[in-house]
Amino acid sequence: MTDLTSLGVKAIRDGVRSGDFTAREVAESFNDAVAGAAALNAFIVTTPDHALAAADAADKARADGKDLGPMAGVPIGMKDLFATHGVQTTAASHILEGFTPHYESTVSQKLWDAGAGMLGKLNLDQFAMGSSNETSFFGNVSSPWRKQGSNAAMSPGGSSGGSSSAVAARIAPAATGTDTGGSIRQPAAFAGISGIKPTYGRCSRWGVVAFASSLDQAGPMARSVEDCAIMLGAMAGFDPKDATSLEMDVPDWEAALSSDLKGKKVGIPKEYRMEGTDQAILDSWEQGKAWLKDAGAQIVDISLPHTKYALPAYYIIAPAEASSNLARYDGVRYGLRDLPEGAGLQDMYAATRAEGFGDEVKRRILIGTYVLSAGFYDAYYTQAQKVRTLVARDFENAWNECDVILAPTTPTASFPLGSLDADPLTMYLNDVFAVPASLAGLPAMSVPATMNEDGLPLGLQLVGKPFDEQTVLDAGLAIQQRSGFAHAPAKWW
Repeated sequence: MTDLTSLGVKAIRDGVRSGDFTAREVAESFNDAVAGAAALNAFIVTTPDHALAAADAADKARADGKDLGPMAGVPIGMKDLFATHGVQTTAASHILEGFTPHYESTVSQKLWDAGAGMLGKLNLDQFAMGSSNETSFFGNVSSPWRKQGSNAAMSPGGSSGGSSSAVAARIAPAATGTDTGGSIRQPAAFAGISGIKPTYGRCSRWGVVAFASSLDQAGPMARSVEDCAIMLGAMAGFDPKDATSLEMDVPDWEAALSSDLKGKKVGIPKEYRMEGTDQAILDSWEQGKAWLKDAGAQIVDISLPHTKYALPAYYIIAPAEASSNLARYDGVRYGLRDLPEGAGLQDMYAATRAEGFGDEVKRRILIGTYVLSAGFYDAYYTQAQKVRTLVARDFENAWNECDVILAPTTPTASFPLGSLDADPLTMYLNDVFAVPASLAGLPAMSVPATMNEDGLPLGLQLVGKPFDEQTVLDAGLAIQQRSGFAHAPAKWW
C-alpha cells in the first residue's frame, strides 16, 4: 500500500473519494507521523481525536452516498494563531498559555466545514513576530532539512515555522499559515514547499490572534501549487465579522489552473537585485525566468523604485499596530496574571506583561509605542504610511507593463538556529523581498525552485495584481512543472 504520508491534499482527497483508502487510514498514518516527530517541535498541542473524528465523518458521508467536501479526508496542521474551540490557543506566548477559546476562527471553521481534520496546533514565532521560529515560548522549531555534512539544527523560517517544518517533514499534508510581512512565503522557501498569501481581505481575520491588522492575512502552505489552490478555496470567502473582508465570490482556482502563460508578461524588478543576496538565489532567479519564458510568457524588466524603503516602513507600521493590538493582554480578562503580593493594578499590568511577553515581542511593542508617541508620530508613523502608499503605487504602475512579477523569496537559504540571535536587524532583512507585496496587500506565492550547494531548498516568489491569485498560481504551476522539484529532507528525527 502507498505510504499515505507521502500524499498531498489532492491525492488524499481523490483517493478517499474513489475508495482507494479510507479517511481514517489517512488520519491514523499522519497521527503516527506526528507522534514520531517530536524532535522537530513543530506542534504545541496535538489533537489526534479531532483528526479521527473528521475522518470518520468523511468515511460515513461517502458510505451514505453524500457529496464530500473539497478537503474531506485531509488532516491538516493549524497554526496556533487561529482560535480553535475547546483547544488551547497561545500564539506561542506564555501570556496566553492555557487559554482555551469558546469560539472558532472563521478560517478554521471553513476548513472543518470543507471536511478537513486537525492534527494539532502548530508552533510559531511568538505572536507571529520573527523570521526563524526562535521566539516561541514553547521552544525552537527545527527544520527537517540539514546542510550536507552537518547536523546543525536549521531554521524552518518564520513566523509559520511549525507549518513549514510539518509539511516538509511529511507529518502533515498541508497547514495554515499567516503572512504579515512574509511569514508564509519565507518559511515555505526555507522548507522547500509552496505557500500563498492571498490578496488582503480574501481570508477572514476573525478569530486570528492579531499582530498588525492592516497586514495580517491567512493562507495555505502545502507541497504543491495544486494543493494550495484547493486549500485556499476552502479558506477564502466573505465574513461579515471582519470589516476588512472582501465581499467577492471565491473563484475555483483549482479548476482554472493552467501552466500555459502565452500572452502573459512577467516583470523582473531591477531593485530586487540587492547586495548580500546569495549567488545561488540569483542563479535560481535566472532559471525561473527561463522556465516562465518556456511556458510562453514574455519577460520584461520593470522598476519598483521605492523598494528599498519598504522594509524600514514595515518595521514602523507593523510594530505600531502590534503595540496597540497587544495592549489587551493585561492579566485582567484572560491569559497569564502575575500579581505580586500587595501589588496594585499598575503593578499587575507591568508584572504580567514583563513575565508573559518574550524579548522580540517586547522589542516591537517598545518600537511601536515610541513611533506612535506625541512628538514622534508625524516623524515616523505618518512618514511610513506615506512610503507605504508609494510602494503600492509602484506596483500599480508596474501592472501597466506586466501581469505578474517574479523575484526571489529570500536573500539566502535557511541558516542554523542561533546564528542570528545577536543581530535582530540581520534577521529582519530576511523579509526584504517579501515585505513590499504585504504593504501593498497583493497576492504573493513562494514555490520551491532549486537546491543550493549545501543541499538546502531555494524558493522563487510570484506577486500578482489585486484579486488575481489565479495568475500567481498559474505561474507557480509553470515553475513547479519545469523545476520538477521533488526533493525531500532525509529523515533524522
